[in-house]
Amino acid sequence: MPAGFLGELLGTMVLILLGDGVVAAVLLNKSKAQNAGWIVITAGWAFAVAMGAFTSIAFGGPGSLNPAGVIQGWFLPAAGTELNITADILIIVAQFLGAAIGAVLVYLAYLAHWPVTDDPGAKLGVFSTGPAIRNPTANLITEI
Repeated sequence: MPAGFLGELLGTMVLILLGDGVVAAVLLNKSKAQNAGWIVITAGWAFAVAMGAFTSIAFGGPGSLNPAGVIQGWFLPAAGTELNITADILIIVAQFLGAAIGAVLVYLAYLAHWPVTDDPGAKLGVFSTGPAIRNPTANLITEI
């Protein structure tokens, strides 16, 4: 296992647990935070990113929490760093595993709320994002 595997696994798990957890709290029925609004979600996600990075670094990870950051390093390496694609791929695996574990923990934490939430869009919104207005051209431009 490369240095940082455990850090990235735990950091990404914390990121998803707190980030998706706040979304679940706001969107799912009978939650104490139901309908708290987007400011609660954005503040919760900001806290989730910070705590995920701190957790990763505390356990020896780089604190990137995102495969895109690792892959970016292949094309724009930091000065004085050596390219180690094998170690980087293992870091990416750790990030995916951490994200999956975090998502499962959110699902389990809100287990009683899933059956009482009728809106499938709200349930999907806990784990993914989608445009408020579906316009493929405009949505693509904003994503780019």
